[in-house]
Amino acid sequence: MSFTVVIPARLASTRLPNKPLADIAGLPMIVRVARRAAESSARQVVVATDAAEVARACESHGVQVVMTRADHPSGSDRLAEAVQHLGLTDADTVVNVQGDEPLIAPAMIDACAHTLASQTDCVMATVAHALTDPSEFANPNVVKLVTDRAGRALYFSRAPLPWWRDGGGAPQQALRHVGLYAYRAGFLRMFPTLAVSPLEQIESLEQLRVLWHGERIAVHVSVERPGPGVDTPEDLARVRALLEG
Repeated sequence: MSFTVVIPARLASTRLPNKPLADIAGLPMIVRVARRAAESSARQVVVATDAAEVARACESHGVQVVMTRADHPSGSDRLAEAVQHLGLTDADTVVNVQGDEPLIAPAMIDACAHTLASQTDCVMATVAHALTDPSEFANPNVVKLVTDRAGRALYFSRAPLPWWRDGGGAPQQALRHVGLYAYRAGFLRMFPTLAVSPLEQIESLEQLRVLWHGERIAVHVSVERPGPGVDTPEDLARVRALLEG
């Protein structure tokens, strides 16, 4: 199948200023992410940004860029504008790779796109993996999800989910959400027009808007965990050590 990877990038990170431009083994992080995504089956990889500095860094390393507005409230809104600039049809598939995932597995990108293609009743697809660490299960920064019998998302939460009443903790079926999404471009165009969900505001999880409006999200359960992302200076040091080593 054919799909496009779009990587939203902005400089306004509170925990790690200028994060997309952070040097990792001689390359800006956003370039590392784009090159990793290019190892997938995507027909094109594009960075969507509102920052001229990010655009210059990408272009100097041969990475395609589209400039977007600076006032987007979410990454999905930025992707919706990028879809317009790229002239994609409603039937095209767009995979959103986060700009702070320099170790994202190309096979996981492919799996997310193929999951959406195989579940025609869904407007989006995402990825999860087994959650076995009790500290992660209790951590509100780790997003959990539950699925139905067909592998479609029922709910996402920062709370321990599902709670094993008789076991007092995480059941074997507990899943950790991975922030990787595939969209049908037509739905992505419509997303910014959907009313914000109260659940989305409570949990601070954008994907709950999709479920609240009655749309479906397919879930690929990966047998492996993704590489570490970069949110803090400590994360950056860890990833630098892995790549430089």
